[in-house]
Amino acid sequence: MTRVSVNRTLKRLYWLLTAVLLLLLASKFADDASGLPPFVVSAANKVYDFMRDMSLLIATGGVAYLSNIFQKRSKFVESLEEEWRNIVRTKSALLSTCEKPYLATDDYLAAFYRISETIDTMRIVYKNSGETSTLVGLYPYAPLHDMRRALQTLDPRINPEATADQKTLVREAILQSFFALRETFLEELDLEEPQSPLLISGARRLKVPGADMAARIMQDHQRRRLEREPAQKPEVDAFLTALRTREEENERPQAEKPL
Repeated sequence: MTRVSVNRTLKRLYWLLTAVLLLLLASKFADDASGLPPFVVSAANKVYDFMRDMSLLIATGGVAYLSNIFQKRSKFVESLEEEWRNIVRTKSALLSTCEKPYLATDDYLAAFYRISETIDTMRIVYKNSGETSTLVGLYPYAPLHDMRRALQTLDPRINPEATADQKTLVREAILQSFFALRETFLEELDLEEPQSPLLISGARRLKVPGADMAARIMQDHQRRRLEREPAQKPEVDAFLTALRTREEENERPQAEKPL
């Protein structure tokens, strides 16, 4: 269920809820309204009593309906994410094919069937645009077919002497198609910017080695407790201690090492 479908369904549900609340409000105060025929007041009271008695059932049904909507949305998003992972893997396979100095038929066929599978598995996520009971419609993401057509120009059975320039052109066409696809395909996932992005090049860790006092005390306590117990394999303990000491010496800054 796409985001548009979810919003459309929720909007209808909100309008229905508003209408029900207005009906209940009118039924509640029908007795206080002057000039209404007695049969209207009686009908309003019956409606109010019925809605009050059925309120728990109505609320339960509404919650179940909302749960069903969001469950469908969750499954759709999962399918969409898996399809995107498949597209990324396919793009990598196609680019790898373009990088081969000697493209064998088996390598080409593996890449070709990979992009063909990706095109077909899109059917479990989206139907064709403009598809009807009599019309096939248009494939929703044409750049995948552009990637397929570009790859087909490297078919060793047709073009056994593909040049490096031809492979470079195919590679650029695949990347251009992939970038165009990425701009629109990921819109459905409602992605947000990270709260703590790292936007600079050449970044490094700002924390320094060490731990707070509580962790140090716990470490010393555990070490003393271990030392009080007899070692089952002293050679293993000595071996691990030597490795840890050597590693700590190598990680120590040069200025802190003894001369």
